[in-house]
Amino acid sequence: MRTQGPGGQETAAGTRRPAPGTRPTSRDVARAAQVSQAAVSLVLGDKWRGRVAEATAERVRAAARDLGYRPNAAARTLRLGRTRTALLVVPVLSSDFFAGVHAGAARVAAEHGFGVVLYPFDTVSEEAPDPFASARAALDGVIASSMTPDAVAAIRGDALPLVMLDSDPAAEPGAAVVNVDVADGLRQVAAHLLALGHRRVLHLGADVDSWTFRVRARALAEALGSSVERPGRVVAPLRVDAARATAEGVLARPADRRPTAVVCDSDLLAAGVLKAARSLGLRVPEDLSVTGFDDLSLATAVDPELTTVRLPAEEVGAQGMRALLALLDGERFPPVNLPVALVPRGSTGTAPGV
Repeated sequence: MRTQGPGGQETAAGTRRPAPGTRPTSRDVARAAQVSQAAVSLVLGDKWRGRVAEATAERVRAAARDLGYRPNAAARTLRLGRTRTALLVVPVLSSDFFAGVHAGAARVAAEHGFGVVLYPFDTVSEEAPDPFASARAALDGVIASSMTPDAVAAIRGDALPLVMLDSDPAAEPGAAVVNVDVADGLRQVAAHLLALGHRRVLHLGADVDSWTFRVRARALAEALGSSVERPGRVVAPLRVDAARATAEGVLARPADRRPTAVVCDSDLLAAGVLKAARSLGLRVPEDLSVTGFDDLSLATAVDPELTTVRLPAEEVGAQGMRALLALLDGERFPPVNLPVALVPRGSTGTAPGV
């Protein structure tokens, strides 16, 4: 049943929306939900647990939605001493993974009345002015993905709460850490290839000096161990053309000396290997198996589609934002290591001769 109050708009029964042009207040929400303004403040400030019944909290949220109520951000900032703004720093913007991280962080932030400012750290150079000097006073905290400790220090100074994503848990004491289990991802890749009979496996690593890629190299080497004849590793910049050039040099070897499988640190590198194989007349997966990492949209755009490791990008961002909110409330956020999953597709098959 719906009703219409005098001078107001039609709403759910018992809830009278203020007249057009009038902004609903917390008092309107309290009246509609039949609770005190203090209860409204607790519920909409996400401080209600243990103090307000769950059914009452839902009634308050429903009334706020029906009225179109939005908290006064300026008043809340003054009251809490916060700007309710988080800075999310990523290495690049042109990545599906970091787009997913941002989406997850922004979703959780919006649920708590926060905003997220996204900044690509690779645009900062030694000659450029510090883009964060004047911004730090307008931020509540920093979420930094795949960053070195020095880079993080340049951004946050020594004052802002910090959450590190895909980073060394020991690098920044006092920071909350949210990682994905990249080591297990490489262990899954190794097990998959060994089960297919591959014994000449090459690791095409990213030419990037970061914790996550060091972990991947170590995990793959340990997982392959003595099961492979000549484990090898080469590196290339994170570009398709660079990966193709590097792979062509290795795949041009005689058949008994070239790898039967190439494990790549990213789907971009794997795409380069596919191009190299095609240029040399090698069939994938009959002559060569190729694996990627990340499960970007690229993984299903190439032919054959890539066997790769899927990372929970949105959950990384969501957990990162939850960690920052916990730090701002003075709470400890235990380290998180999110699971990953191998996605077998057409780029891997039984090793030649098996």
